[in-house]
This record gives sequence, C-alpha cells and structure tokens, in this order.
Amino acid sequence: MSTDTDQPPRTSLPGLAGVIRHDLPASLVVFLVSLPLSIGIAVAVGAPVAAGLIAVVVGGIVAGLLGGSTLQVSGPTASLTVVVAESINQFGWPATCFITVLAGGLQILFGLSRIARGVLAIAPVVVHAMLAGIGIVIALQQVHVMMGGDTLTSSWDAIVGLPRQLASVHPGDLCIGLIVIAILIGWRRVPEPAGRVPAPLIAVVVATLLARVLPVRVEHITLNGSLLAELHLPQLPHGGWAQVALMAVTIALIASVETLLSAVAVDRMRQNSARRTDLDRELLGQGAANMVSGAIGGLPVAAVIVRSITNVKAGARSKASTMLHGVWILLFSVALVDVVRSIPKAALAGLLIVVGIQLIKLAHIRSARRTGDLVVYAATVLVVVFWNLLLGMVVGLVLAFALLLWRVVRVTVSAERLDERRWRVLVDGSFTFLALPKLTAELHKVPAGSDVLVEMTVDFMDHAAYDALRDWAELHRSEGGTVEFVEVGAVRMADAAHGPAARGHSRHLLDEALGPWRRHPGDVDRIVAGVAAYHRSHAHVMRPHLGVLRDGQEPDSLFVTCADSRIVPNVITNSGPGDLFTVRNVGNLIPRDAQDSSMEAALIYALDKLHVRSVVVCGHSGCGAMGALHSELVTGSQLDDWLAHARPSLDRFRLGHPVAAAAAAAGFGTVDQLGMVNVAVQLETLSAHPVVRRGVEERGVVLSGLFFDIASARVIEVTVDGIAEIDGVGRVAQPA
Repeated sequence: MSTDTDQPPRTSLPGLAGVIRHDLPASLVVFLVSLPLSIGIAVAVGAPVAAGLIAVVVGGIVAGLLGGSTLQVSGPTASLTVVVAESINQFGWPATCFITVLAGGLQILFGLSRIARGVLAIAPVVVHAMLAGIGIVIALQQVHVMMGGDTLTSSWDAIVGLPRQLASVHPGDLCIGLIVIAILIGWRRVPEPAGRVPAPLIAVVVATLLARVLPVRVEHITLNGSLLAELHLPQLPHGGWAQVALMAVTIALIASVETLLSAVAVDRMRQNSARRTDLDRELLGQGAANMVSGAIGGLPVAAVIVRSITNVKAGARSKASTMLHGVWILLFSVALVDVVRSIPKAALAGLLIVVGIQLIKLAHIRSARRTGDLVVYAATVLVVVFWNLLLGMVVGLVLAFALLLWRVVRVTVSAERLDERRWRVLVDGSFTFLALPKLTAELHKVPAGSDVLVEMTVDFMDHAAYDALRDWAELHRSEGGTVEFVEVGAVRMADAAHGPAARGHSRHLLDEALGPWRRHPGDVDRIVAGVAAYHRSHAHVMRPHLGVLRDGQEPDSLFVTCADSRIVPNVITNSGPGDLFTVRNVGNLIPRDAQDSSMEAALIYALDKLHVRSVVVCGHSGCGAMGALHSELVTGSQLDDWLAHARPSLDRFRLGHPVAAAAAAAGFGTVDQLGMVNVAVQLETLSAHPVVRRGVEERGVVLSGLFFDIASARVIEVTVDGIAEIDGVGRVAQPA
C-alpha cells in the first residue's frame, strides 16, 4: 500500500460520470456548510465580509488543486479567528493581507523542507487546549455581538463588560441569535431526509426571514458592492517588523497544524483507500492558497476538519468536490450580493458561539484528566484566553515537555517489612543518580542482619545508581544479612557493570521468559540455565498466582495443538498458568470414532470435569506432519499409522476446500494450505463428537481454529469456511 512518502496522490480528476454522480452533490453540501461559516468568521475578526468569501473560493480551488489531499476542504477557520482579529487590530486589514502572504510563504518552506510529520509531534493535549481556548474567546466575543454590541478584543474586557451589555441589549438581535443557537442544537434530532440539510444553512435562512418580519431593529452585515469590487491589494505594515514576523509564524503554524490534523482524520475515515494524503505536498498547496488569498484580500486559509468530514460523508471521491464548492461560492458571491446583505449579524454571532463551544470537547478534558495532563490543558486554555494564542502554545509545550521529563526520570523506591527477619525493597522506574537521596533513605530503614529481597523493575540505570545499590548490598552481607536481587525490568545490573548506561530493550524480557540460552551460549545444561533465570526473574511473580491454583485448576479452554517446539500456546494467546488445558500431538489431530484413547480422555476430562468454555485447534506453518501427509511419505513406522488419521484432511484439500482457496489467495504455500484445511477438518470432527456436542448444546461451548504463521509470528483464525486476520486490538479484520 502506498504512503505519503511513496508517491503523491494523483491529481487527475475522475471521469465526468464520476464527478456528476459523486462529487457534484458532495460539493453542493459543502458549499451550503461553508457559506454561512465563512461570512461569520469574516465578521467576527473585523475583516470585510468579502474576505471570508474570497478565502473559501481560493481555498477550494487553489488548495484543492495543488494540495496533497483528495478530499480535504479548505477555507477560513475558527482556529485562526483570535490571531487574525489581533492582527487586524494591531496592523490593520491591508497589512494583515500582507502577513497572510508571508504565512503562505512559510508554509511552502515547511512543505519543501518535508517536516510535515514533525509538526504532528506537538502534544495532542496542547492542540486540544488551544482549540478549547480559541472556542472560549470566540464565544465571549460573539455574545456581545448577539446582544447588539461590538466585538471586544480582550477576553477579560468581554467578561467584565457582560453586565453592562446586558443592560443595553437589543431585543431583536438577541432573539435572532438565540433562535439560531436553538436550531443548531436541535437540528441533529430532525429525521432524514430533512435532517440532511446543513443546520447552519437552515439557521441563517430562518434568521434572515425573521429579521424581515420582526417589529424591532436588527443589524445586518455590510457588503459594499460585489465580491470582485472588494478585492484589495495587501500593503506593507508601517514598522514593527519583529511583531509582523511573529504574527506570520503564528498563522503559518496554526494553519499547518490544523491542516495536518484534518488530513490524518480524513485518512482514518478512509482506511480502505490506498490514496493517503501527501502531507508535505498538502502544506505546499495550503501555502500557495494563503499567498493567493492574502494577495487579493482574503482571510488566511486552512483545511477545516468539519467541512472535510462533511465532504467525505457526502460521498465525494476526488478533488473535484472541494474545487467545485469554491466555484459555487464564487458564483453566489458575484450574483447574489443582496442575499448576503440581508443576513443579520446576530445570526452569524449565534452560529459562531455554537462553533466556539463545539471546540471545547468534554472527551478531551476527560482524557487529559485520565492521563494526568489536566494541568497542561488548563494552563494552555487560560493563557490562550487571557493572553494570546502563540504564548498559550509555548506554555503548553513547555509544560508538556516538563511533565514528560518528570515521568521519564521518575523512580519509585520503597522498603517494607515482610516479617520479623525479611524485608523487601522495591525499585521501579528510571534508576539514576537523582534517586540516590530517596534510595539511601529507604535502605537506611532496613536493619542489619535481615534477609532482603530487592525487586527491580527498571528501564534505565546509570552507574551512580548501580554503584550505590551494589555497595549497600556488599555492606549488608558483610553485616550478616542476605540480599537477593529479582530483576523484572528491561535493564540488568550486569549490563550497568560492563557497559555504558543505556535504556533497556524488551528483548531482555523475552530472553528471560523463552530463551535463557540466548544469553548463556556456553552453558552445557540449558534447562538448568533456564531454571536459574526463572528463579531470578519470574518465580516471585508466579508464586502468588500459583498459590491460588495449588488446590485445583479451572482452565478456560482446551487447547489442541501440534507437538512442534516452535509453538508456545501461552505466548501466542497471551495467557498464563491455569488458563489453558493443553493437549499436544503430531499434526494437532483428533482421531475419529474414539480411535485414540489419550485424546478421548483429554476431551472427556476437559469438558465433563473441568467444564472448559471453549475448545481450540491450532495448526502452524511449516508443519512436518502436513509435509509428510502431502507427499504421502511412507516410513514403515507407527508414524504412518498416526498420520492415517489425517487422511480425511488430505482428501478434502484435494477436492478444493474453501479454506485452501482462501489461504492460497493470502499467499500461503501448498503445505500451509493443507495445514489450515486440517484445522478446519478437526473442527468438524469436534463438532460431531458426542461429548463436545453436548457441551455446545448445554453450556454454549465455543469451537475455534487458529493457525500460527511462524515466519511472521501472526495468528490467523480458521473456520470451516475460510480464514481471517486477527488484528492488534482483538477484533477480526478483513479476510486474509
């Protein structure tokens, strides 16, 4: 599957039939969503109304044509409202257009330097908090407009001025604004097909009609002449170039981050599509659009997640949709200027209040609280609301980095008494010289002559920490005590003694669990080496669990698999002691008609005595039994008699079993295809077995088949009809 680094998406548009069938209807839906929002954002920042419409046209046509995304929709965005309003207030509108051109140039540099993936490294909690802060600022500003007042640049002034604004509220504007908010909130409950009409369009149309009949004054937006008459050339600002550069960088960063996050979201919605967004090319397209928009008097442009998702859900298939939506905005702005002039300001204020509030996601707040990032979230929001957006982003990133650093270097050290003579010392985390004060304080609690168990779950250890712990252990032993080290983490004390400090690797844990011989190539008796490693690393963890199981077992599954040494059932099923009642034989066979007393005993004991809830048959790739069966090898030994039980699997394979066809389509070889068919045939044998059938009927016992592909370490589900992948979150994905 191609990625953004393999090749850029194709820019050629689909055939005319595809455009008419899919992209034309989608473009009309996006046009109806973008129109009121773009006008509202222009009014909110204090720019000419035409600036918002120009930005939509340029975003749709230029960014749509040149960008790296197929379905993203670009235009003026609420996330830039605060910054653009501040720029207009500080430098004026013509100079802000020049700043927009500069920001577009920076985005082109971002795209050429291929740093798009790096921008996504910004901590999500900071991005979420920035958007929430922007939403609060928008809502505070637009509340005054909805009540007939003016937009205030300071959030503090907006809060302090609310009582005064309430005392001088304009009833008509307030009524219009509240009606718009009510429609936007309640429209989601309207059944289809009416519910498919965009709520912002319905709200603005209703508000415009009401403004004509209400017996009170309602303020409307101002648009002098047509869209073409509103085109303005940018002007150079008068001094303050450092602040101009800072403003351009801020706009470029925010527009780029929102664009990239939107691209990732759209790609996730289209998981089955091979055409992923070329993120660097997308920044080039956005930069070009911002340069054009600023050059002709438009607002800054970014890809907008809401409109992009709307485009996808509306059925768009290509760039034609986003480009056509820009064309519809252009035609509307040139031909229907009087319609724009009739829209009440309070209607757009109500629309933006809802948009602002929607930027505050309760799910993001819960996530920040759950992950311990609530301080970062709250601090970023407060700085964005009461100072400015760039400072809020800097504060959020600094706090996020400080919190990350604290978590990385944090270590837990504790000493506890187990009984009169025994003590346990726990060391968990990154074990560095920073932990020495805490380590010495805890070790001081341990009395001389006691027996000490030191449990270490450490992912990093420097030499200072190693020396301190080793010296204490030697001193404690010299005073008549004992010290036993249990190293569970990825770092070993031996590593710290013989090499530079380095962060541990999880392979240590796999070596401890599965292959002690990997670390002891000179050991004559690998079993003894493995037992020693088990006692050192895992026995103390297993002891409490096995203590519960010492009087009996209650396994969940009967697991029938091959005797092949490469299959470790508990590892590939992520299960532990007491979970699997395992039966192994050559070829994972279940002889029919009770021809094997050992298998019969296992089935009866597992189902009637242990009451397992599932029976699993697991085959594997490169199976010697299946290879011998397929080649019809004759050894003249009892192996021939045993493999005769698998003869039905070979016959079904040669007749064209559906599992074999599915395995062949997935690229498996002939012997592995036979191995999968064998699993399916054993499942059929199980379903006909009286003991198993009774368990299925009376207790709902589940039969399932697995196939372990050794080369890729994948576990594949096998049914009587086919095969399927099992992905990392446990759900069954598409058929392999």
